[in-house]
Amino acid sequence: MSIDREFDDLRRDPDPLRRGRRATELLTAYNQLAAELARIRRHAIECARTDLNMRDKDIAPEVGLTKSRLSQLMKTAPAAERLVFGHGPVSISVPLRYQVTDRERPLIAAEDAEAADQVAELLHSLSFVVTRRQIEPEQSALPDGDAVVVCGPKSAPVGAHLLEADPALRVIQAGSRWWVEEVGTGVRHGSPADEPTPRSGDIAYIARQIRDGRVVVHIAGIHTIGSLGAAHFLANNLAALFTMTGDTSCSMVVRCFVDDRHVSASELLAGPFVW
Repeated sequence: MSIDREFDDLRRDPDPLRRGRRATELLTAYNQLAAELARIRRHAIECARTDLNMRDKDIAPEVGLTKSRLSQLMKTAPAAERLVFGHGPVSISVPLRYQVTDRERPLIAAEDAEAADQVAELLHSLSFVVTRRQIEPEQSALPDGDAVVVCGPKSAPVGAHLLEADPALRVIQAGSRWWVEEVGTGVRHGSPADEPTPRSGDIAYIARQIRDGRVVVHIAGIHTIGSLGAAHFLANNLAALFTMTGDTSCSMVVRCFVDDRHVSASELLAGPFVW
């Protein structure tokens, strides 16, 4: 449907609640589109500077701006690495875990909740509209649109289904431990917390999948603190990661260091493997 037709249909809708709801949906969609267009324009200007060796005074009229307006926009436009999470809006999903307290009830692990908070903060800084969702233990379907899914294969089938699409890495259980294994070499990466002499810290699997024209960022810690470590890594290394992978499907293993249940540092352990 064209934009003009969409607006005409909206204005003519006789139901005020439906009209208001659809207006809200369109505002969200077009605000996200505007942010993505600003990112594309910023990247185009950066390319003209570097690839064409052009000066801002020459670029500005070619892209329909004044030099001062171009300089202003380059400071405020979303960064290129925004594309890691797609175009938006972006949903963040974390698993419900059924545990018994005074009765059996669905709970969200504290580390998963904190990981979602950190990812949401990063997404907001990149001008995304963010929604939150919960993953039921039997859920196999992905949420619609661009998404961040924090879920291992043990927590829900959706985590296992996402891993099945990865040709480079897999998460497996061998003996009493879980590992992230490199498919090509068989090299296994395990959590330091599971060593015979346990050490503080954890590892996590991170993937960016392009599926049906949308982006799904998948995070799966060996333990829940690993997912928090993955969020820490993305928040502190997104620009460098985008430089390495660009707009591709890819996966990697990250390691985090923990001090009193708080992630103090994180680093790339293996990858990124571009698909």
